[in-house]
Amino acid sequence: MNVYQFAAIDIGSNAVRLLVSNVFEDGAKVTYKKQSLIRVPIRLGADAFLKQHFPEAKVEDFIETMHAFKHLLNVYRPQKVRALATSAFREADNGIEVVDQVYNATGIKIEIVSGKEEAEVVYANGLRDNMDSDKTYLYMDVGGGSTELTLFNNHEAVTSKSFNIGSIRLLLGMVPDSDWDEMKAWVKDLQSSLNKEIAIIGSGGNINKYCKLLMKDYGEAVSYDELYTLYKRLKGMTSEERIQDLYLNPDRADVIVPAGKIFTSIMRWSKAKSAFIPKIGVSDGVIKMLYKEHKLENAFL
Repeated sequence: MNVYQFAAIDIGSNAVRLLVSNVFEDGAKVTYKKQSLIRVPIRLGADAFLKQHFPEAKVEDFIETMHAFKHLLNVYRPQKVRALATSAFREADNGIEVVDQVYNATGIKIEIVSGKEEAEVVYANGLRDNMDSDKTYLYMDVGGGSTELTLFNNHEAVTSKSFNIGSIRLLLGMVPDSDWDEMKAWVKDLQSSLNKEIAIIGSGGNINKYCKLLMKDYGEAVSYDELYTLYKRLKGMTSEERIQDLYLNPDRADVIVPAGKIFTSIMRWSKAKSAFIPKIGVSDGVIKMLYKEHKLENAFL
């Protein structure tokens, strides 16, 4: 049996995550197992979306977090590491400057990726494995700053689009009606052109939490009615009640409601009766991409 180790850093609008995973090769069988996952709720998007700038205090917190990740990487010694930054860094006017600061301080190279590239990373995480060949799926990845939508038919990506609608933007009141109208028109046009039932595949920390609150296993179907009922229940609670009664972390308790609005709206517009939540994300996709890169690089050695 061959054992490899890879690490992924996902720099999102709400939190920064370090995932270290082991990959086991046993003949043709490949198994991925999480070694460690560290999540730090810095919420970079709050400043990036409001001011298009990361303030000094937030930059210091971020660099300290990356220093901590570097120390952990020095202990784990993964064969490959990749760090990706998403919508917050796309909008901050000092995003590239912060990327340079992190590299000079820690040696960690951060890539600022587009919404389309972000969706491709998640797709690399075996999204096809969660699909039936005779069904049409709309994959939605709801983050703090953006929502990535991709339509799949016969296991192939047909079309995709990134919208600047995310849980933190909604929380800050920064999503104009025109953006909602654009996403609604795009989804409804898809549904009417296909004239067939669409199933949803969802990813992101908030949809995973909805799945957990509904006591569903990952990959199990969640109906629109179940999601909408829970969304309305959460919307009727204060953040403090969500923390006390449902044991949500403070940085999850406020964004879970606007995220629910996005989920249920997309399901309603697409006329999807159910969603599948396989618990996939950027970090997991990066790990699988690193493993494939490693195998290609060593194929002729």
